[in-house]
Amino acid sequence: MIETKVIELEEVAIRFSGDSGDGMQLTGALFSDTSALFGNDISTFPDYPSEIRAPQGTVAGISGFQVQFGTSKITTPGDFAHVLVAMNPAAIKANAAFIRLGGSIFYDSDSFTQKNFDKAKFKTSDPFTECNLQDYFKIPVPITSMTKEALKDLDIDNKSILRSKNMFALGLICWVFTKPLDHIESFIKKKFSKSPVVVETNLRVLHAGWNYGLNLEHLTPRYVVHPAEIEKGTYRNMNGNQATAWGLLAAAHKANIDLFIGSYPITPATEILQALADRKDLGVKSFQAEDEIAGICTALGASFAGKLGVTTTSGPGFALKSEALGLGVMAELPLVVVNVQRGGPSTGLPTKTEQSDLLQALYGRNGESPVVVIAASTPSDCFHFAYISAKIALERMVPVVLLTDGFLGNGSEPWKIPLFSELPSITPRFATDPASFKPYSRDEEMLARDWAFPGMAGFQHRIGGLEKDGKGNVSHDPANHQKMVEIRDQKVNRIVEMVPDLEVYGDQQGDLLVIGWGGTFGYMESAVREMRTRDVKIGLAHFNYIKPLPANTAEIFSHFKKIVVCELNLGQFASYLRDKVPGFVYHQYNKVQGLPFTIKELVDNFDKLLEE
Repeated sequence: MIETKVIELEEVAIRFSGDSGDGMQLTGALFSDTSALFGNDISTFPDYPSEIRAPQGTVAGISGFQVQFGTSKITTPGDFAHVLVAMNPAAIKANAAFIRLGGSIFYDSDSFTQKNFDKAKFKTSDPFTECNLQDYFKIPVPITSMTKEALKDLDIDNKSILRSKNMFALGLICWVFTKPLDHIESFIKKKFSKSPVVVETNLRVLHAGWNYGLNLEHLTPRYVVHPAEIEKGTYRNMNGNQATAWGLLAAAHKANIDLFIGSYPITPATEILQALADRKDLGVKSFQAEDEIAGICTALGASFAGKLGVTTTSGPGFALKSEALGLGVMAELPLVVVNVQRGGPSTGLPTKTEQSDLLQALYGRNGESPVVVIAASTPSDCFHFAYISAKIALERMVPVVLLTDGFLGNGSEPWKIPLFSELPSITPRFATDPASFKPYSRDEEMLARDWAFPGMAGFQHRIGGLEKDGKGNVSHDPANHQKMVEIRDQKVNRIVEMVPDLEVYGDQQGDLLVIGWGGTFGYMESAVREMRTRDVKIGLAHFNYIKPLPANTAEIFSHFKKIVVCELNLGQFASYLRDKVPGFVYHQYNKVQGLPFTIKELVDNFDKLLEE
């Protein structure tokens, strides 16, 4: 027996990588859930290939899942992985740039054949040297042959055997990081309850991986990452798309109205439609439309009928929805449009993250078509901002665009489940007096019109995409058109009353203010925190409310000598700030690679800017 040494770590990032059919997403998700249930704080980054089914063994077909877990607050999945689990040579090539120097690489030695070297387009039979990975701890594991050995007495075909080899890798990594198998075993038994053979197959291979780690000397030491100290409450591991769906559900119930979602499936937003379609028990009506235009039109029809109308999409689909969104502006109906952004233009990078739809959300419609624009920052706070988006839409009678992105939608983290009673109230603007009702009469302060819909006796009125007067009659009067355009614009601007003041993380005044919005928050917070350990006077202003901006935005900006705007596009928010908050010099740091920032590249850029 070998005496195993146990090393305690504060945080670890692990990256699982293999062909899209190797089950890396499930492997990563199960390990993440196990870590969260153990008590670690976690942050995940699923990285899918853009091709639906690229040729096996090629770099284009590599699917990855990175998770960082630790004993304290984890805000990112990690810049670089401490451990890479590679199921074939292509996974080495695809991930060589994302491994921490001196990190560990567990790889399926059975798959390291000349045939697979050729598929991954290696020039030699030494992928580690070719990828400059000589100074890494490389651990060959015969995953394929050990999987076959574990299942040799079961009457199953070779394809089914190979399909379960991800469980071997999962069992091995659970042993290395002292994670219990209880949750994974329960998941397998429940997931495949109708197929005892599949349950037996996966459990056998899972334990074979665990036992392989237990019995081999070169896999010592083991590592332990103790549970994090977190606020008491009930938690669950939640990704951004599911959190968005639950936030919309909670808002509909708080407002005591039904939720309708009309959407067309599109990566990476489809999961929101799926999550809401599953909740017929909560009164959700869902419609998978034949195209993006039909999706938003049905949601707008639901809003006209007195429901919370929701539609979900990504960048290309959002472009197709522009005319109907303009109709929502003109008709002044409550509508929530969720855009889970991905790389563009056109179909672009369907599975990669980007922040390049901001200007489209702000201005991408004909005419003067102001809408409220909100952006979520973390996977778990997608719940909050979906809820707030619905609240603003229902109380102010406006369309609201909620921007998330592929990183937020697919990524996950622990989410403290709130008490329903503690959520903000939502009071839809239902019309109450038929005698005085006019379709475009308004609250003098909010400029919001009342909401009347079919079935309400005495509230019949005309509505549509043509300009109206206060009574709902079609109007071609030039003066009336200008008046109505200005009212719709002011109505959105006055929503600033519902927007909390902008808060600064870090120093409240100093040499550099870092500005961001949306899903870049975790990396930017971590970078600012690292800079402050060096006594740099630096703060972070991260925006969730984009139109309208928080009322104290200019005041916050005035407290810093330099401002840098960091975003995953070529400078869309920086351009918007130059227009809406003039008088400041906005430096930019931009990245458009289908990848999130890394802490290192942000810190390097901040250092360079401070030296100028």
